[in-house]
Amino acid sequence: MTTQFDDLAAQAPVNCDQLGDERTEWILAQQLQFAADVSHELRTPLAALRLQLEEALLHQDETELPGLLAGLLRDVDRLEAITTDLLLLTRVAAGPRPSEQEKVDLADLVRAEVSRRASGHEVRLRLERGVLVRAVPSQLDRLLANLLDNAHRHARTTVEIRVRRDGDSAELQVIDDGLGVAAPDRERIFRRFSRLDAARSRESGGTGLGLAIARDIAQAHKGTLRVGDAAGGGASFVLRLPLADPPDRPVRLWERLRQKPVTDLWGPQDSLVIVAACCPPGPVASASTRSFQVTRSAEAV
Repeated sequence: MTTQFDDLAAQAPVNCDQLGDERTEWILAQQLQFAADVSHELRTPLAALRLQLEEALLHQDETELPGLLAGLLRDVDRLEAITTDLLLLTRVAAGPRPSEQEKVDLADLVRAEVSRRASGHEVRLRLERGVLVRAVPSQLDRLLANLLDNAHRHARTTVEIRVRRDGDSAELQVIDDGLGVAAPDRERIFRRFSRLDAARSRESGGTGLGLAIARDIAQAHKGTLRVGDAAGGGASFVLRLPLADPPDRPVRLWERLRQKPVTDLWGPQDSLVIVAACCPPGPVASASTRSFQVTRSAEAV
């Protein structure tokens, strides 16, 4: 754990000289708030550790050693979980390196994660095959694990996971049939150390960083993570990432027309559908008009 604290301390501070005054003030305020939140979160397990040790020293003859050690270990585990999550946040903020990224099949990712965990809820899968994204696999694993942890924590009976293509994007949806998230809280839950249920203990509520980490990973991979209402009640968390191999679109062929001579593009098998897609709106009367229309369009650019 000492190494993790050292790694966190080694992160470069914000260079305020390169930012505007208002932006600088906002960033400094966020840093101060984050430092205060971290101090509070770390103080809780540290205080518990101290209390248990003091009680053991005061009542040595009455102390049950196995119970004491189990309690101490729980608090150490919580400290380690918090520092591990904080370190992951700093790594995610640095952005994924190209050498770390691989093509990841979202359906395979979901099946692997579901198979690893025992659940007291029914888990439904609706997974489209071959939906590939470029990502750091370990970070995408963590994102999905955090969403599933949250879903299982709040679901009454069922958790559903969906994967599909949507245009140039891959979409992964995690749905639970719990109470849902009220509209005013839908951004707040992605803040670090945020817990909507004040009565929930820290032991069951996690580190308070799970959804913040999930969103940061999504944004680092040029994606989005949002929450809304599920159709049958409950919460629906929707992750959208760029496809690794997005489908070709007519606009891309039009970009080719802007960059290459028309004679290099047309062959004997070319279709008039391409002309209609690339040329400005207007009727295409016959095959004899295609060269004129494309040439005119290319010259007009």
